[in-house]
Amino acid sequence: MCVMHALCIDHIICTVHKFALPKPKEIRVADPAPAVRAPAVRPGGIVGVLAAAGIVAALMQTLVVPFIGDMPRMLDTSASNASWVVTATLLAGAVSIPVTGRLGDLLGKRTMLLACAVPLIAGSVVCALAATVVPMIIGRGLQGLGMGMIPLGISALRELLPPERLGTSIALISASLGIGGALGMPIAAAVAEHTNWRVLFWASSALSAMIAVLIWRLVPPTPPQAKGRLDVIGALGLGTGLVCLLLGVSKGADWGWTSGTTLGLLAAAAVVLPAWGWWELRSRDPLVDLRVTARRQVLFTNLASVLVGCAMYAQALIVMQLLQLPEATGYGLGQTMLAAGLWMAPSGLTMMAVSPLGAKLSAATAPKVTLGVGSLIIAIGYGSSTVLMGSTWGLLVITVICNAGVGLAYGAMPALIMSAVPASETASANGFNTLMRSVGTTVSAAVVGVVLAEMTTSMGGHVLPSESGFLTSMLFGCGVALLAAAVTLAIPGRPARRPAKHAAPAKQSARSMT
Repeated sequence: MCVMHALCIDHIICTVHKFALPKPKEIRVADPAPAVRAPAVRPGGIVGVLAAAGIVAALMQTLVVPFIGDMPRMLDTSASNASWVVTATLLAGAVSIPVTGRLGDLLGKRTMLLACAVPLIAGSVVCALAATVVPMIIGRGLQGLGMGMIPLGISALRELLPPERLGTSIALISASLGIGGALGMPIAAAVAEHTNWRVLFWASSALSAMIAVLIWRLVPPTPPQAKGRLDVIGALGLGTGLVCLLLGVSKGADWGWTSGTTLGLLAAAAVVLPAWGWWELRSRDPLVDLRVTARRQVLFTNLASVLVGCAMYAQALIVMQLLQLPEATGYGLGQTMLAAGLWMAPSGLTMMAVSPLGAKLSAATAPKVTLGVGSLIIAIGYGSSTVLMGSTWGLLVITVICNAGVGLAYGAMPALIMSAVPASETASANGFNTLMRSVGTTVSAAVVGVVLAEMTTSMGGHVLPSESGFLTSMLFGCGVALLAAAVTLAIPGRPARRPAKHAAPAKQSARSMT
């Protein structure tokens, strides 16, 4: 639920409320002074810190959901203005992730991990002090700038861990997204219900500061892997194109799909993004190396990422609404926001539980197999909705199955990307892959939003999404997951291992000649 689980979460509010890899480098620890004993650095500690960083970053995404409906009153603004509290995080995260990924390759992953903690802390403090909507939006935008922590943490593992620990660790950190997203909502709901909402942001600032200290103390320095400089023009072009695309898609239902604003934004994206691609292909230091991105393994992994992101987010949108709709509808379950969040929390924990299984499956077969199996499991989860959608326990089973598949798929994606790109582009490529997942979740929110807006029923003078609308949306998620499974068939098997088999004989031959 990465950059992911809060993407376009305002669609929920509007309806209800209104990862074999190239051998990693050895762990590098700063040389101590002659008489000073260097502290032992354990891979387990590194993984633990980076996973915790992912959880905290994901927590920021769902932090405001429980009280977004009350925000107009809290900040003395309109509901439309209040929705930008969520949208600002979406846009800032989408624009900053490719940039922080490239800077991670240029300056070092640890350096950028620490840099990402700064806006997380600052944004939380700004939100905690906000009395009006503008500083709240600014604070939430700053929090979005810290979302690059997740792909940076996954990329850093390639340099910091021994090969035998890499697969499991990547899967674990990928799954941390689920933990953060699943726990964020019930925790935030409980705090908002029993104490002042500002406590949430003071707590998030403290958590972010703690993560920064842990990264500084326990994560060894990672030297730059790439040379060159940041492509500022490329960053501005991609940022502009993404803002136009994501804003048009995420707000289209609210503004009207045929409105001048929506069509103008989508048209601008259609012009800016191809122009950005033209620039990147001619740049000496591109923000995103599109030639590497066009490699078969990277290309189809990114395509599958869009589809899996789309499938993952559909059930989050649907289930949250079904849980909270009134029982009087005949299909709603009448749960409070806190109860609904608690019913969905096990699904996030499931992502963490299946991550070691995904790593073992990838090691025994190939990451593409894990990605395909995960996609099929997601489809099974959606398919089960035809018989399980009528109860809280049924919805729990659906979300657990779907998120088990998401856990497998999300753990395999970084592995596929990192085994196909040079070390100098690890963070950049992972950041772009994370962006593709985000695009998928945004598209999912738009499609599900349209379906639920068109298939409605009336109750007590209120227009609500109909049961058939929810079922249709579930079948959409099933179809997208099946399409993702089909795309994995086009991904090569184990391209990174073949050269390694010929490397040893080549060395031996060279030695015999000498």
